[in-house]
This record gives sequence, C-alpha cells and structure tokens, in this order.
Amino acid sequence: MIQIIGYAFIFAGLGLNVAGCIGLIRLPDVYCRLSATVKCVTIGTCSILIGTIVIKSFSGAQSAGAGIKAFLCLVFLLLTAPVAAHALSKGAHAFGVKLWEKSRCDQYKEDKDNHEIS
Repeated sequence: MIQIIGYAFIFAGLGLNVAGCIGLIRLPDVYCRLSATVKCVTIGTCSILIGTIVIKSFSGAQSAGAGIKAFLCLVFLLLTAPVAAHALSKGAHAFGVKLWEKSRCDQYKEDKDNHEIS
C-alpha cells in the first residue's frame, strides 16, 4: 500500500514536469515561460522526491539514506528554484527583454519608476 502511494506521487510529479515542459514551448514570452516552468517543475520534482521518500523510508534500514538524501534535495530545490527564477526574470528585464504585448502590467517597471520619484 505504501509503495502505491509513493508511485502515485512519482507519477503525479512526472505529469507536472511534462506540463512545465509544454508551458515552456507554448507560452509567449520569457516571463510567462519562467513562471510556468519553475512552478510546475519545482512542484513536480518535489512530488517525485516525496514519492522516493515514501518508498525508501518503508523499505528497510539499508535504504533510509536514500530517503534522507531525497529530503535534502527537496529542501534545496524549494529554497533555490524560486530565487533563481526571480534572478533570471529580473536580469531579463534589466537587459531589456520585452513583455508579451497582451501583458497587463510591468511590475518591475512600476517599482523602478516609484523608486526614481522618491
């Protein structure tokens, strides 16, 4: 029963990773692509790691190390992926990469304009 739950997490994670890859291909600009891929792939990969933790933690004492390593990877991924996406999007904006023409707002530009006034 535990292995079924673990495999369910793994397959859900694979589905989210595929959705992130499709978003990378289908979305119109760099900012939308970054948003979709980072969210889907981070949650998908974390789901795969949770499935690994579930399967390995109940397999016996010999494979408990794999569960601990998966947990450490999960924490590292949750801490670094959003920061990296923010840095990439801010760098793209500073470099002058344009938003999609149907975008409603440019929060970076608004923040920059507000800081220049004050």
